[in-house]
Amino acid sequence: MGWLSKIFKGSGHKVSGRQYDWRHGTDTVENEPSSSGAIMDARSEIEDIDRAIAISLSEADQPRKNVIDNDFQLKEDEQLARAIQESLNVESPPRYGSGNIYQPIPLSYSTGFRICAGCRAEIGHGRFLNCMGAVWHPECFRCHACNQPISEFEFSMSGNYPYHKSCYKEHYHPQCDVCKHFIPTNAAGLIEYRAHPFWAQKYCPFHEHDGTPRCCSCERMEPRDTRYVALDDGRKVCLECLDSVIMDTNGCQPLYLDILEFYEGLNMKVEQQVPLLLVERQALNEAMDGEKNGHHHMPETRGLCLSEEQTVSTILKRPRIGSGNRAMDMITEPYKLTRRCDVTAILILYGLPRLLTGSILAHEMMHAWLRLRGYRTLSQDVEEGICQVLAHMWLETQIASMSGSNVASTSSSSSSSSSFTSSKRGARSPFDRKLGEFFKHQIESDTSPVYGHGFRAGNMAVLKYGLPRTLDHIRLTGSFPY
Repeated sequence: MGWLSKIFKGSGHKVSGRQYDWRHGTDTVENEPSSSGAIMDARSEIEDIDRAIAISLSEADQPRKNVIDNDFQLKEDEQLARAIQESLNVESPPRYGSGNIYQPIPLSYSTGFRICAGCRAEIGHGRFLNCMGAVWHPECFRCHACNQPISEFEFSMSGNYPYHKSCYKEHYHPQCDVCKHFIPTNAAGLIEYRAHPFWAQKYCPFHEHDGTPRCCSCERMEPRDTRYVALDDGRKVCLECLDSVIMDTNGCQPLYLDILEFYEGLNMKVEQQVPLLLVERQALNEAMDGEKNGHHHMPETRGLCLSEEQTVSTILKRPRIGSGNRAMDMITEPYKLTRRCDVTAILILYGLPRLLTGSILAHEMMHAWLRLRGYRTLSQDVEEGICQVLAHMWLETQIASMSGSNVASTSSSSSSSSSFTSSKRGARSPFDRKLGEFFKHQIESDTSPVYGHGFRAGNMAVLKYGLPRTLDHIRLTGSFPY
C-alpha cells in the first residue's frame, strides 16, 4: 500500500540515520554503525513498523466513525440541497411593471432553529419563505394594505412593508384628479402627469388639449364627477369659488366701501366718488376699446379704470343658477358715464369671488388715485407695478383677518344670495383663505414684464423705503427708488 511504503521509507530513514543520545539529550549522527547498533536498529525498526501499522489502522477507522456520527446531519443536508434544486428548477413568472419588485424564495424544509418574522413562533418542518432578510410562514407573509397573505412570486415594497403589486398600485400609483383613472405611463415607461403649481391638482397630460374646462378664478380643472357652473359668457366657476362670487353691481357695494376704507387707512383717501360697475366680458372689452389713452392690460382683462365719457352695460340684477348649473335671467341696463374728473368709472368683471374682485378693485382704485392726484404719465411697468403692490397689500390684510377667526360659511354653494350675505356678515369659508393665498401667489409669481417684474420692483421699493416715500419718488422721477 502506498501510504505504508511512505511510512516505511520515512521510518527507515529516521531509524537508520539518527539516534538519540540519552547522556547529552541531543541527536547525534554516527559515521560507522556498530554491530550492537545494528541489533538495536533492527529492534527499533520492528517497533516502528508496528507503530506505523497501528497509526494507519487508526486513521482508516476515523472517517468511518465521523460518517456514523454525522449521518443525521448529512441526511438533512441532502434534503435541503434537493429542496433548493427543486426551487431553482421552477420557471419564474414574467416580470411586468417597475418599482421595488422582490421575489420570495420558497423552501420546502427548515433546518435548525428558525423564528417566523410574522408570528414570532418557531418554524418547524415544512414550507417557509425566505425574504426581506427574514423567514416567514407562508400564511404570515402578508400585504401591509389588505392584510392578506402574499402568494404571488413577486411583491412590491414601500419602506419596510410588503404589498401585493395590485395593492401597491392602488395606494402609490398616482391617479388623475380629473378622470379619476390611474395616470398612464409614457412611451419610455415612466409615469408622466401635469400638476397645478399651487393647488397640486394632478391630471393626465392630454386633458390640457381635450377641452376640459377650468374654473375662471382658481384655474382648477373640472373633475368628471363634478359640474362647474357655466356663466353666460362661457366662463365656468367651481362650486367652492361660487360660494363667494359677486354677481351684480349692488352686491359689490360693500366691498367697494371696504376698499375705500383700506385706502383711507393708508392716508391715500380717494376724494372723488368714482362709480363702480360690474359688467359682462363683452361690455368690458367694448369699454376698453373706447379708451383713447388705454393702459396695458393682461390677455384676460378683468378690471378697467375709465377716463372717457361713454355708455356701458352694467348688471342690474344677478342671474340665478338654473338647470344644468347654468346662470340664467341676468338683467342688465345701460349706464352713461359723465366726465366730472379724470376718472369716469371703474369696471369689474362679474362672477368672480369676493377676494379676487377685491384685489382687482384695489388695483384699479390705485389707477384712479394716481390720476386724481395728478401723477404724470408713467411707464407701464411702474404704474401697473405699483397698482399690483396695492392689490397684494389688500389681500394680505384680508388673509391676516381670517387667521384669527376663520368662521366656516354655512351657506349653500348653490344659493343665489349666499355670497352677498357672507360678505356682508364678514363670514368666510375655510376655502377662502386658501383662495386668498392663491391670488397673492399669482401676483408674486407673474412672469410678465409689466405686471410681474413691475410688481417685484415696486414691492421691493415699498419694503425698503415705505409706501409714502416710494410714491413721492415716483411723482418726481417716474420710476421706483433703488
